[in-house]
Amino acid sequence: MTHIRVAAAQYPIEQVQSFAAWQEKLTRWVEEAAALGATLAIFPEYAAMELAGIDPERAADLTASLDLVMQFGEAYDRVHAELAARLDIMILAGSRPVRESDGRIVNRARLFCPDGTTGHQDKIMMTRFERERWGISGGDSINLIHTPIGPVGISICYDVEFPMIARAQAEAGAKLILTPSATDTMQGYWRVRIGAQARAMENQCFVVQSPSVGMAPWLPCMDENFGAAGAFGPPDGAMPDDGVIALGQANGPAWVVADIDLAMVDQLRADGTVLPFRHWPEQHVPFHIIQNGAGSDVIAQMASDAARDDAPAAPQIEDQEIAE
Repeated sequence: MTHIRVAAAQYPIEQVQSFAAWQEKLTRWVEEAAALGATLAIFPEYAAMELAGIDPERAADLTASLDLVMQFGEAYDRVHAELAARLDIMILAGSRPVRESDGRIVNRARLFCPDGTTGHQDKIMMTRFERERWGISGGDSINLIHTPIGPVGISICYDVEFPMIARAQAEAGAKLILTPSATDTMQGYWRVRIGAQARAMENQCFVVQSPSVGMAPWLPCMDENFGAAGAFGPPDGAMPDDGVIALGQANGPAWVVADIDLAMVDQLRADGTVLPFRHWPEQHVPFHIIQNGAGSDVIAQMASDAARDDAPAAPQIEDQEIAE
């Protein structure tokens, strides 16, 4: 399958009164995506945190809200798995906090396929809020998820601003990178979007972003949410001049739908106007620092960490092919 339709949610963070009310909301959203003909529905980063609204007192506390939402973890996953199977649609669930066996809490996005298989990616790079105030830890592996539409990578929000994460996934075979995001300013949204478009350009692949939207003053960890869902590709060939395949109107709830032909990735990587995916290794050369001294230029050659002979080992990719 190379022709797919992706639906990226501009998902509103709302105060649900019960798990059943949340389940009803999610079901409505996924049913709408399926009715639009979507092969894949994508929800944003930390969308699970709206479950904290079940207990307003705990929702108001950064630590207590995490503990509460983690209690719903298995049920949260089960609802997504059932919807994926019933509606024959792949679902990237909104990421949720997960406590690891060593006590660390990570931010995990899990992809559910209609056949019951799943795979996940933990966010690697923590923002200042996550690391300094919220106690969230970075993941320790970059994963490639095998799905009915081919290998897929996930770069959660801040992760997509760092090129080597998506690069590792693309080199391992991903033609599609999913970017769930949660940003509390439009500047934050633009940082993620610029990162998403940069990763699409340099890897000659597709990147799809899904943001949380709306005001949630009752939930300090996600009280303000700004952004627009979008699907991006490299600005080359039959792609749009700006690389923007689809884009929502910012800050309101909506599905943003894009039709994508994954075969275009192979075509552009083989015979694009430029070939950044193929030419990527050529940037790994030694660099020089040119210093002015005693009337003449003194050139000090320094071995770059990225030099061909001394380059660090490539990031390890974990293949995820079966239900976990």
